[in-house]
Amino acid sequence: MSIEAKALSRRELFGTIGSGIAAACLPGELRAERITKLAKPNVVLILVDDLGYGDLACYGAKDMRTPVIDRLAVSGARFENFYANCPVCSPTRASVMTGRYPDAVGVPGVIRTHRENSWGCLSPEAVLLPSVLRKAGYHSALVGKWHLGLESPDLPNERGFDHFHGFLGDMMDDYFNHRRHGINYMRLEDREIDPEGHATELFTQWASDYIRERAGKDQPFFLYLCYNAPHAPIQPPEKWLKKVTEREKGIDPKRAKIVALIEHMDDCIGKVIEQVKASGIEGETLVFFVSDNGGDLNAGATCGELRSGKEAMFEGGIKVPMCAVWPGRIPAGTTSERIAMTMDIFPTICEVCGASFTHEIEGRSILPALMGKAQDEEDRFLFWVRREGGPRYGGRDYYAARKGDWKLLQNSPFEPLRLYNLKEDPREERPLDDNHEMRRVLFQALQDHVSDLGTVSWQRKR
Repeated sequence: MSIEAKALSRRELFGTIGSGIAAACLPGELRAERITKLAKPNVVLILVDDLGYGDLACYGAKDMRTPVIDRLAVSGARFENFYANCPVCSPTRASVMTGRYPDAVGVPGVIRTHRENSWGCLSPEAVLLPSVLRKAGYHSALVGKWHLGLESPDLPNERGFDHFHGFLGDMMDDYFNHRRHGINYMRLEDREIDPEGHATELFTQWASDYIRERAGKDQPFFLYLCYNAPHAPIQPPEKWLKKVTEREKGIDPKRAKIVALIEHMDDCIGKVIEQVKASGIEGETLVFFVSDNGGDLNAGATCGELRSGKEAMFEGGIKVPMCAVWPGRIPAGTTSERIAMTMDIFPTICEVCGASFTHEIEGRSILPALMGKAQDEEDRFLFWVRREGGPRYGGRDYYAARKGDWKLLQNSPFEPLRLYNLKEDPREERPLDDNHEMRRVLFQALQDHVSDLGTVSWQRKR
């Protein structure tokens, strides 16, 4: 469905451009004059990979030091009930980029190098966020991990981005040589490159370079910054691992490595934020931070008090940290209990940027909640789907569906769907009777969803 959230007035949203807190952040009269002319904000969307709900200090981690993300969480709006559209990578990225359910745009599973193990293909009809923003006057860049196509016509520059500097594939087999299955997926636009250094640091430098270059222009920009961290392999720089092991006496070696990788990523995100400030555009830049799915428990991650982690339809697999900062616009210390999903980012950014579209999406703008305004929960069903191969899944889908506090889920296509009430049973440990009325309601809604999207292609023709 189309965006239904009530739009804020331009004056309420932006205030008087160039005044108040925003102006206080800008060096000199020349910068103030330029921002007066700029009617739309820049947007930096930071998406990290496999960061569990409990793996930030601000979300309860006791052995973690994440001062940068912690500051973001208290400097703007923090969402307590934010969900990835899938417990794995490619589908969630499809939802971020399109504002739609992943299976509605041909990405029900992970896009991989080898066809027999690849379970999605971004639909040619899918309209991506940078294409919509371009019509509103934006320059758009992707720095970091793409994971929505490995070859033409599914490369970033072919799907709306003006600039791409990053990695096409899924996971890197090594953070330092950046290969996957021996293939180099690093690109600058459509040109293969082979840079030296830790991927997290490379993406940070490239993002900072882009911000520095675009900050001097009148055209607003959208930067989609996607880190591979803290996805496996867990390879923090040695000095960061040493820092953790010296501080956290007796820490499990596996846990120490992922703590170090996350702390290193946090420090790198801080460099990007510092570049925004140094470029004099802090007050005119909206920053989002979010993870693509739950933490990988096998790699030492934790999802706090939630059950399970990455790949599971339990809360630990899909509930993720999310915050947004916009000095002078989003009130510091804003906290929202509103249930929202990664597909809601698309219409929210479009509303902020004055970018219109006419096609239907399932995402709903959460801009009022971000701005500290009252925003009622929509009366909507929410769905999660993942398609996967191997002996556990057999190339089939498994699902979750939710309405209010009621959630129906399975973690394999070969196990039954179970109903839970998240308010009464947040750990999802006490499945309710199969004859419960809400099981019937959610099952029917899920069946309708599967039927509606059953004709969407998810493979390229051979």
